[in-house]
Amino acid sequence: MSDTKTSPQPADAAEGPDAERLGDVERLSTAPEENDAVPAGIGVLGWLRWFWRQLTSMRVALLLLFLLSLAAIPGSLVPQDTNAFKVAEWKNAHKGVVPLFEKLQLFDVYGSVWFSAIYILLFVSLAGCILPRTWQFVGVLRAQPPAAPRNLTRMPVYAAWHTDADPAAVNAAAHRLLKKRGFRAAAGSGSVAAERGYLREVGNLLFHFALFALLAGFAWASLFSGSGTKIVLEGQGYSNTTTQLDDFTGSAFYGVDDLDAFGFKLDGFTADFQTTGPAAGTAKEFVANVRYWEGADTSKQKHAQIEVNHPLEVGGTKVFLTAHGFAPVVTVRNAEDEVVYRGPTVFLPQDSNVTSPGVIKVNDYGTGPDGRKTQLALSGMFLPTAPDDFNETGRPVSVFPAAANPRLVITAYVGDLRTDSGLPQNVYELDDKAMTQLKVNGQPASVPLQVGQGWQLPDGYGSVTFDGYQQWANFTVSHRPGNAVALTGAVCAILGLIGSLFVQRRRIWVRATAGADGRTLVEVAGLGRSESARTAEELAEVAVELQDDAPAAADAPATDGPQAAADAPATDGPQAAADAPATDEPPGPDGPADDAPAAADSPAAAVPTAPETKE
Repeated sequence: MSDTKTSPQPADAAEGPDAERLGDVERLSTAPEENDAVPAGIGVLGWLRWFWRQLTSMRVALLLLFLLSLAAIPGSLVPQDTNAFKVAEWKNAHKGVVPLFEKLQLFDVYGSVWFSAIYILLFVSLAGCILPRTWQFVGVLRAQPPAAPRNLTRMPVYAAWHTDADPAAVNAAAHRLLKKRGFRAAAGSGSVAAERGYLREVGNLLFHFALFALLAGFAWASLFSGSGTKIVLEGQGYSNTTTQLDDFTGSAFYGVDDLDAFGFKLDGFTADFQTTGPAAGTAKEFVANVRYWEGADTSKQKHAQIEVNHPLEVGGTKVFLTAHGFAPVVTVRNAEDEVVYRGPTVFLPQDSNVTSPGVIKVNDYGTGPDGRKTQLALSGMFLPTAPDDFNETGRPVSVFPAAANPRLVITAYVGDLRTDSGLPQNVYELDDKAMTQLKVNGQPASVPLQVGQGWQLPDGYGSVTFDGYQQWANFTVSHRPGNAVALTGAVCAILGLIGSLFVQRRRIWVRATAGADGRTLVEVAGLGRSESARTAEELAEVAVELQDDAPAAADAPATDGPQAAADAPATDGPQAAADAPATDEPPGPDGPADDAPAAADSPAAAVPTAPETKE
């Protein structure tokens, strides 16, 4: 005998003594039930409990996560205090909204009160959600699979047949088979209960733990991290102290006294570019060759190469290569032909071809031709590869990033550099409010110099010689301990999400009972966490494999009621049982009993590939 059916809502059929038990069977998740009912007249403690339940619900956690992503948007649109120069430029360009932005803490978004509040609430919400779910899941793992319900016919997928095998032998075979297929199986009184798919809840919990770890990693990094930048010329060195850093940004628990003791010397910098084709000028290689040492002992040096995305790691600090450029070497003589400046000056690139504007400030110029003390500034562009004719480009601009035809285009200013005013000043920009540009025939004096060429400054202010150039590399020295935790959390979150989406929690029950005619009725039923064709397919496979130990009887009896399943003789044969139309008629004199299986000869017929769906 056989009967197969599926139902999207098995609980709808549960009435009478099986209803409560079926409700427990269908609950396959450890997620706590949410109660949105607003408490009334329960006092302060009751309100606090209600607030805690709302805060630790999954709905609120997702809402806080969405708010956190929205709150991070201003941090990418408005310059942050970590870059003081950009903040100053932005404030000068948007003076009208600066007071409002400062009140809203938009220049320090990630350290603001409102961002921290969302962050902490999300942290607490995840913790309050994960801990009880984990405890409940541990209880599920320690418990045996739920025993078979009394009426297996009410399960979404069901099959039954008669066999001449002993009931105890059938149950034992079913227990072995289900364990072999990876189920947690437990033998009960006349039945076997099995469950599989625990990785679904494991993946769900892993995702939440990973999200918790991700937030913890970011919090750790924000509290114990620091970074700074340093431009190092070829042949020069660096020691990891705040006095040598161009800028430094610390955190609440990481300051200037926490810097790792090490240093390095830049022996050379190599830059290679594509020279032909549509990708001409694209960088192929950036390599900084350094010698570094740990601690205060500079005698024990090691060679290393720092490349893009391949930093140098010393202790808990990483040194990243972030940029490169050129520093023209010039010699400046004053009106008395005295050398007042000689050496390289860093010019910062402004485009992909490394067109580099810069300023050479000569504070100790001395006395000018008019007998008064003055200062000199040279402002201009360094062009690694200058065009043969500037009329082609319309302005001084480099046409290739490598130094194939270097030129230094400069103009001169004299006056007061205002470096003694006490106000902060960008070393890469010229404050010309108290400066006068030198002119020739009423036009600003400007000249392009090749390596080795000199320029006699107008009005007897001396001369400038372009001696050559040096390359420089910009390094970011970063101590950020939470990155590994955040990365691990992100990877685990993806793995957990995959498990929670693609693993299905399901249960299978097998019951073999002896009938009055001496034959054994074998019932197989399945229940999944969600409706899926895989449940019926898996049940069919179990039923077919169980045929080795419990083959269907050749003359299976038909049924007209609950008892007839075991007592009535066969009348229509196996084919009639497999082809019999499905019916939803209630039990009675003219209709089938609700708890009795329909007739079939084999499990293959008992579990068709397109089972009937009962609304």
